[in-house]
Amino acid sequence: MRLFAQLVTATDIPPDRRDEMFALMDRHYVNVQRSTFEADLMEKRWVIEVSDPVTGRLCGFSTQTILEVEALGRPIKALFSGDTIIGREHWGDQALAHVWGRLALSLIDAHPDAEFYWFLISKGYKTYRFLPVFFREFYPRHDAPTPDGMRPVLDALSVSIYPDEYDSSAGVIRTGPSQYRLRPDVADVTPERLRDPHVHYFNARNPGHVRGDELCCLTPLTRTNFTRAAYRVIGPEPAALVVS
Repeated sequence: MRLFAQLVTATDIPPDRRDEMFALMDRHYVNVQRSTFEADLMEKRWVIEVSDPVTGRLCGFSTQTILEVEALGRPIKALFSGDTIIGREHWGDQALAHVWGRLALSLIDAHPDAEFYWFLISKGYKTYRFLPVFFREFYPRHDAPTPDGMRPVLDALSVSIYPDEYDSSAGVIRTGPSQYRLRPDVADVTPERLRDPHVHYFNARNPGHVRGDELCCLTPLTRTNFTRAAYRVIGPEPAALVVS
């Protein structure tokens, strides 16, 4: 890891840092509106900031919060990742994934009796590709059907955030007038990339990703569900993050 990442409280981010965050989004997405960006940020509890350790320049970020819903009469908690971007010149750096993994493990330990998930919405294959790298069990996926008990959880979480845009039959958040999409050449699905079964599946399940549609995804947040590759990125057992 060449970059530095840290977890900060969303309300503590100063205006000049928010300006950097918006500029980074605007570099990589079409139709990014400042009002929409600010509204998303205000709904989140934390931000993972990724920066250059020497200059302090912002190189990426991911907004995070916890959702609480009920599905089939069961209380559900989920870590929800909102706006997420890493400058393309830093693709491959694991600093963000390292801190996100520490946050997830801290939340698992803080809520030992909860039915806990990671709720991820993906408008690009790179985001979806994170799932098979970090997790043993996740849905939807190309090599296994989504279990009956998972679909109501996915529906409940999706409706709680996007009640009007969620297409339950497809499991996709449909593009609205304020929705943004990746700029051309940022993460295009090429014939070579389609050889990856996970990328091929994402493209088939969410063909509208080119206009900003987002595939809704779910994975159980348990320590045993993380892969060995995930633990290599997270590193040795860390001190707990402050997640209050």
